[in-house]
Amino acid sequence: MRSFVVSCWNVVMDHEKNPLSNIPDFSTRHMIMQVLAWMWCIVFAIVVSSMWVGVISMVIHALLLGAIAVTVATFETAKRRPNMFGGNNGRGAGGEHD
Repeated sequence: MRSFVVSCWNVVMDHEKNPLSNIPDFSTRHMIMQVLAWMWCIVFAIVVSSMWVGVISMVIHALLLGAIAVTVATFETAKRRPNMFGGNNGRGAGGEHD
């Protein structure tokens, strides 16, 4: 039963396994997932009859998905261009700031 739940979750929430994986641009996939998350927040708020629940849920979803996007972008940059994260301390060739 647990593997079934995990599989169902991945089919919907994993951008590499759901139909959005056909979209080549990661940021476009992220934006579409964000819009879908907001849509479900609004639906949930309507169901429980409280707009505050919807607003809080939207903010939490935006923060969560935004943090995930920043983390993935950082990991991808570290994988593709690791020299961006070190070696340059902001000083010029003579030891002074540029």
